[in-house]
Amino acid sequence: MSRAKPEDDEYWNSSKFKAFTFDDDDDEFSRLKESKRAVNSILVDDDEDEDDVERVSWSGEPVGSISWSVKETASSIRSGSEQSFPKIDTTPSLSKQGSGYSLSSLFKGNLYDLSPEETVRRMQKGREFSLEKFRSLQDKLLLLDEAVAVYDGNLITAVLIYLNKSLSKEILFRELMARDVALRHYVHYLKEMGEQKLLLNWLPLYFKQLMQYKEHLNIKDEGRRRDFLKSCLGLPFSQDDATHVQDHYTLLERQIIIEASDKKADAEIFKKFPRKASILNMPIITTLYYSCFYHYGESEGTFSSPSNIRKTFRISEKQYILTALGARAKLKSWFDVDSLFNTKNWLGYTKKRSPIGFHRVVDILQKNSAPVNVLQEYVNLIDDPDLKLSGALKYKCHDIVINTYRDLKDRQELVVYREKLERDSPEYRKIQDLLNNVQIRWKN
Repeated sequence: MSRAKPEDDEYWNSSKFKAFTFDDDDDEFSRLKESKRAVNSILVDDDEDEDDVERVSWSGEPVGSISWSVKETASSIRSGSEQSFPKIDTTPSLSKQGSGYSLSSLFKGNLYDLSPEETVRRMQKGREFSLEKFRSLQDKLLLLDEAVAVYDGNLITAVLIYLNKSLSKEILFRELMARDVALRHYVHYLKEMGEQKLLLNWLPLYFKQLMQYKEHLNIKDEGRRRDFLKSCLGLPFSQDDATHVQDHYTLLERQIIIEASDKKADAEIFKKFPRKASILNMPIITTLYYSCFYHYGESEGTFSSPSNIRKTFRISEKQYILTALGARAKLKSWFDVDSLFNTKNWLGYTKKRSPIGFHRVVDILQKNSAPVNVLQEYVNLIDDPDLKLSGALKYKCHDIVINTYRDLKDRQELVVYREKLERDSPEYRKIQDLLNNVQIRWKN
């Protein structure tokens, strides 16, 4: 269960599943719409495109997932499905012509001159094949590597079934430890076959820990789940994984306290903006957003305080600002928005600074219907001249557009922009005054 460092923003943000936010139509906060699970599945490959829509089988398993492949392969072997492998003939027959093949045909036959690559190709096409010809460890591993290379879960599982039959468990597990994809399929295969005892006897300690930790997903009661996670704190995880488990336990413990309090809360904000869902089992960034929405301004000593959550879970300044900005802008709390960016230098002067770039701040403010004067203030803070002009044009910050063209001494653009304004409006008259100013040396 490898994870990025906690200080990395991606530590808290990578997930392909989405949870609720306070406005499902707000694209800016798509990174806040995370999985309701606080931990990603430890036995599912995460290399898929996050934007892909998952296809789900009748059993509820995502099509193409490891567990689906295992079930599909086992089902094909049992039922004689024509989709992947040759049929199984469960009745005696003098001839195999026109009939299916017995289970042993998966491993026996006269196809002894085929290479691992050719064998895998025949398996893909549903033709007769032999695995029993691969007798040496080297040949068996080459066969497995070929199956993994074609990214077909059914083939991987079929080869693993043969290796499980023909290799000692010590050798098999030793070789699988260097083959992550195959190992994950094998773990799923053993689980689907009910071989929990074998898993516990032969899997390395690391995977025993992961399996024990994953059991929390089966616990529905939050109190019992919290207690179970607490019991996992003593497992000998690696340092990074131990930190993750500790954070998971601490987060759920805190959510239980906040949930119990907020269910009884009668503060005005809960009446004006009723909660849409429980905070229990939500990811850390969703929890922070919730805290910034309902508990902003609380002292750091309270569990529900945004500053306490930020400190406890080591959330970066960039991620905190982005999350708090979204929550406070949603509430139209423009004073709080200003306070996020106000900093004082050593002389005591206040200036605005943003770790996420003021062009992104402007986009978020506009999506939350910020008034023109607020938008104009932040558009003016964009450093890049082109981005500033683009933002001013996009959000109709007339003064910034006019002043920019004036500074560029671009008379033609001023004339074009004037025609977009209402006649006799203050902005229209301002452009007229500039165009009539003989002291300005226009470049065109």
